[in-house]
Amino acid sequence: MPKENPLLESDFESDFEDVFADDPMADLVLPREEQATVPAQDSPVIVDLETPQRELEHDQPIFTAMDDGVGGDAVLPAISIQVFYERDETRLLMEVCERDRRMGRATLQSHAGGIPAAIDYMRQNPTPNLLVIESTARSAQLLSEIDRLAEHCDETVKVMVIGAINDIALYRQLVARGVSEYMVPPFQPLQILRTISGLFADPDAPFVGKQISVVGAKGGVGASTIAHNLAWALAETTKVNTTLVDLDLSFGTTALDFNQEPTQTVADALLQPERADDAVIERLLAKASDRLSLFTAPASIGQIMDIPDESYLSVIEVVRRNVPYLVLDLPHVWSRWVQRTLVASDEVIIVCQPDLASLRNGKNYIDQLKAARPNDTPPRLIINMSGVPKRPEIPVKDLVLQSVWNLR
Repeated sequence: MPKENPLLESDFESDFEDVFADDPMADLVLPREEQATVPAQDSPVIVDLETPQRELEHDQPIFTAMDDGVGGDAVLPAISIQVFYERDETRLLMEVCERDRRMGRATLQSHAGGIPAAIDYMRQNPTPNLLVIESTARSAQLLSEIDRLAEHCDETVKVMVIGAINDIALYRQLVARGVSEYMVPPFQPLQILRTISGLFADPDAPFVGKQISVVGAKGGVGASTIAHNLAWALAETTKVNTTLVDLDLSFGTTALDFNQEPTQTVADALLQPERADDAVIERLLAKASDRLSLFTAPASIGQIMDIPDESYLSVIEVVRRNVPYLVLDLPHVWSRWVQRTLVASDEVIIVCQPDLASLRNGKNYIDQLKAARPNDTPPRLIINMSGVPKRPEIPVKDLVLQSVWNLR
């Protein structure tokens, strides 16, 4: 917990608000300093941190409604997180975070007791990468306990405090003592995860684009057509840089649909993932327009390519760091890398036809992914090729009624 120079009490205001604002994260933004209406005094103004403050109201929720967000969430690195909570609601919140896909290789352990328990723990154990501590104490007591905790922490540790007072003066004092982040409930798991991710973001590559995966519930349902049109619409209608990656190596149609004849394909990167850095990926991409880049598939059965799962994930991650939107055209197979790619996506689109086999497979996809991505937007289901003459199909109205019945 590296310390900065202490702040003068005149640098901040003494007013504070109630704990449970409608938008707690917005309250943490430092307000603009108002113009002084009277000349500044020569002596500094002393703020009494012993001023009575509201205690945490225990009947208020920790959780808020789900935040859709904008996606593009990075996976946490292999860090150690120790949580010291005072409320059971906070423990439950951290358990939800622990099961989230964004945790990656990070490990999380929760302990009851708040800051005193954290002090006892740090006396006997090495310092973790991140300490998450909850305290319902008043400002003066909280600052005193933070000072005691700092005596047992390495300077490299990051500390996130979950407090009870939405007080700008307290926030600035905590930052001056080396606290990385201060949060006030209510909040929901994605806020916690994104805050932790921001603390450990790679300064050389902090950007992560939004990953959209499109997969067909069975072959021939038009998933590739939808993926290609989606990528084109994002690039040309929304006017954002987009990359379309065709991962159906043997039968992909991206090159045909965009009238491209690239000499190099995504297979060149997958076969040598250790060389697939930003510069190499940029050379392998084909330009369909100023904003749309293509990573086409070889679309050849002349060679059977046995590519490790990690190669797919590594190449996708490199491409994702260099573009705001990444659209993945996934093949209709079920393997470890396809599963991991779908789970790691910010958005999943499942394309079905209105027939029994396709809808069964689509339901299996949705059930699997909703369980693996509890804090994400549910997969989106597209019923394609509906109303084709002389083709038997399950009416859409029956699908809607069945879905409503299943939700009861």
